[in-house]
Amino acid sequence: MAVYTSISFEEAQNWLSRTFDLGQLTNLTGISGGIENTNYFLDVTQDKLRKQYVLTIFERLAQEQLPFYLNLMAHLSSHGIKVPTPYPNHNGVILQSLANKPAVIVSKLEGSSRLNPQVAHCAQVGDMLAKMHLAGKSYPSIQENLRSLPWWKSATQEILPFIDHTKQEILKAELDTQNQFFNSSTFSRLPSGACHCDLFRDNVLFKDNDELSGFFDFYFAGTDKWLFDIAVTANDWCIDLESGVFDQARLEALLKSYEQVRPLTSDEKNSWSLMLRAAALRFWISRLWDFYIPRNAQLLTPHDPTHFETILRLRIKDDTN
Repeated sequence: MAVYTSISFEEAQNWLSRTFDLGQLTNLTGISGGIENTNYFLDVTQDKLRKQYVLTIFERLAQEQLPFYLNLMAHLSSHGIKVPTPYPNHNGVILQSLANKPAVIVSKLEGSSRLNPQVAHCAQVGDMLAKMHLAGKSYPSIQENLRSLPWWKSATQEILPFIDHTKQEILKAELDTQNQFFNSSTFSRLPSGACHCDLFRDNVLFKDNDELSGFFDFYFAGTDKWLFDIAVTANDWCIDLESGVFDQARLEALLKSYEQVRPLTSDEKNSWSLMLRAAALRFWISRLWDFYIPRNAQLLTPHDPTHFETILRLRIKDDTN
């Protein structure tokens, strides 16, 4: 999350009162985390009760792409998955317009992120991720992951002039490897469906008692291989952040809890190492792209690309040893 589009308190208050039945705005706070959209916390009072919502103004996603994400969240919420619920306007419409850009208001989940997760946190994430995948099977819409292989290829062409020869060679070689993998018969047999595709530590909240409160920030979601979603999650939740090396206890907890809900197929088990590499490559490319081709934002701090370069190198080493 970040703030690219500045909204005054008065603008937000007038828009809220014209469009929704949520109450009187009392405070508006920009959210600095993340990199894609503009986000604010809305503090609202209704019938003497104080509530907090999240306002998202979409900066890159097109109007026609957004129903997939918003309706997915509504679908998952209705199936018992703990995710933010989008709120409709007076006329029952979820997707709005603010500052001439698409916008939405969603419920705010309780709790805080666990940036230093323990085994129990990873187990809960694995359990909920599997339940989310199964709940998404009945979601009728399909939208390919917009940050998958075709985007990796196009973004890499923009990135290459900014990085040194060694990084260029690693990036191009891994793209070739993943291109072969994605076009293989094994890859085609991997189970797929609606995926979060960005389930990092800061996109999950826990209550004070360490009970998982929910997953949020679904705006990278897409129809993809479920194994990719697991790999993205494992590459963040189950590693030592300094070295990128897996913490085996956390990794085993994540995978065991996931498989207790949805056992992996033999093709998924055989593809695990390559998919871990794919997940690392995806985020190395996106962080390089954000670092070298940034956008202006009031509260934006780009992530260090070196982190996922390190993880990719480790996953390649693990896979080839």
